[in-house]
Amino acid sequence: MRIGMKNGMEEEALYRAGIDYLLDWYDLNQRILPWRQNPKPYYVWISEIMLQQTRVEAVRRYFERFIAKLPEVGALAAVSEDLLFKLWEGLGYYTRARNLKKAAEIMVRDYGGEVPGDYKILLSLPGIGSYTAGAVASIGFGLPEPAVDGNVLRVMKRMAGSFDDISKASVKKRLEEQIRDMIPKDRPGDYNQALMELGATVCIPNGKPLCEACPVMHLCRTFYSGAWQQIPVKAAGKKERQIRERTVFVLKREDRYGIRKREEKGLLAGLWELPGTENRLGIEEAGNYLKKLGYAVKDMTPLGEAKHIFSHMEWHMTGYLADLGEDEKTESAGNPEFVKDSEAYGEGIPGVCFFHGEEIIRKYSLPSAFDAYKKQFLKEKDDQDSEF
Repeated sequence: MRIGMKNGMEEEALYRAGIDYLLDWYDLNQRILPWRQNPKPYYVWISEIMLQQTRVEAVRRYFERFIAKLPEVGALAAVSEDLLFKLWEGLGYYTRARNLKKAAEIMVRDYGGEVPGDYKILLSLPGIGSYTAGAVASIGFGLPEPAVDGNVLRVMKRMAGSFDDISKASVKKRLEEQIRDMIPKDRPGDYNQALMELGATVCIPNGKPLCEACPVMHLCRTFYSGAWQQIPVKAAGKKERQIRERTVFVLKREDRYGIRKREEKGLLAGLWELPGTENRLGIEEAGNYLKKLGYAVKDMTPLGEAKHIFSHMEWHMTGYLADLGEDEKTESAGNPEFVKDSEAYGEGIPGVCFFHGEEIIRKYSLPSAFDAYKKQFLKEKDDQDSEF
């Protein structure tokens, strides 16, 4: 169903009528962003991957830190996983970082260490879908390719007054085809960014759109109908998140703290973590649990409760600071090689390595799920941001 629309050809004509208005508006209103000021293909690629699931305001600092350490494809391909994750720390969804490195390795091997300027090749690389391929191709290389994300779908479907379900792949593909047919060949990157920018700042996802600031308000069917709360249509498809109870330990041995690596599969795969176990343990249960694993616990201090929300799961955590004595188990740990042992994995505490808090801050990435508890050893150094 479309308000005032008879067919797709009319819809496309409406989109075409808005091109010059959008570009003029973008010239005057675009936000100043580091990857826009210097739209090198590598910069565009890194920024677009970072912007997935993350707000623009948060990405600026991470982008600048990342580029300072890994300024080109070759450096990204050669970076150690620990440093890569440290640079990514705070952005979450670490699979994105892994895919960046995998794609960079392919670029070094097959494309001379450069981001390839071909839409189909970009689309074949790990972690790059049609939106990112279109963004890199159009912004980084000036190629007339669409870059359709949620912002663009919302802007275009509201403009057309369309009740198409934007969760359907066919709807996105059709819009990509329409934009590919009409995108201005002299400014494809600016046109795509104008649509993104309008969706992010004016035709916003949550709350009433700021129609009075919109350059295509006079063309917008949804503005005239007042149906902004119904458009865009997106079928409900998300399952209710599972709730998992966990107990988290900050293990302290003299002036060092214990961390370990998770398994190489599943949630937070291969990342460093504060050790813990399933279920919520009381302070006496938690102390007994550690003692059964061979740790000499001198003192236990409650650190309170915390919650972390993943896309499909919630961790409801309770934490304890465990002051450990000098025992056989803690003496056996203390270097990263120990965690490579097959016995280092599982829900128990084996595989813990002890480091000074400053060293953990400098070298190892701990997911934001542990933010409420890692501040215990972050106190050793107020600010490590300058290191990265």
